[in-house]
Amino acid sequence: MAKLLYSATMSLDGFIAGPGGDMSWLADHLGANPTVDGLIPQVGSILSGARSFRGDDPHRGTEHEGEAFGGGWEGQQFVLTHHPPAEPVPGVTFAGDLDTAVTAAKAAAGDGYVNVIGADVARQCIEAGLLDEVLVFTAPVFLGDGVRLFDRPGGARVRLEQVQVSALPHCTGIWLRVVG
Repeated sequence: MAKLLYSATMSLDGFIAGPGGDMSWLADHLGANPTVDGLIPQVGSILSGARSFRGDDPHRGTEHEGEAFGGGWEGQQFVLTHHPPAEPVPGVTFAGDLDTAVTAAKAAAGDGYVNVIGADVARQCIEAGLLDEVLVFTAPVFLGDGVRLFDRPGGARVRLEQVQVSALPHCTGIWLRVVG
């Protein structure tokens, strides 16, 4: 059965996107990453929020602009939104509620991962008790402002258990399992 994995790269001060959703900062921190290379073939589908789907792209201006994992992955994507586009987008299904989106994404993922992209969708998955794992890469930069990796004012504590740690010159990764 598919597992939901929230993955992101964040600045050392906890932001996954800069002000206004700017992702250009990330281009300086991309590079060879064995953890990501091992994850990509395990991703069966992607579940993202509308802001992430329509948002900025760290690969802007390159041949991989608009492609998941910089062109390293192909498959079915599911976008949680109340405002789907008027025209269909090939390979993308739009869902208006979390349960519908997660059910469809898990079915498409088979025994692989549903890769959750977007802080708000990840927060919703945690609040619904649906998130299984978290993979975060910390880049050596302070952004100062933007979209936080996880923001849940007044929320309850979520316990995580370390699965794997990796260190590279351009980022440090930590893979965690949600335990309660």
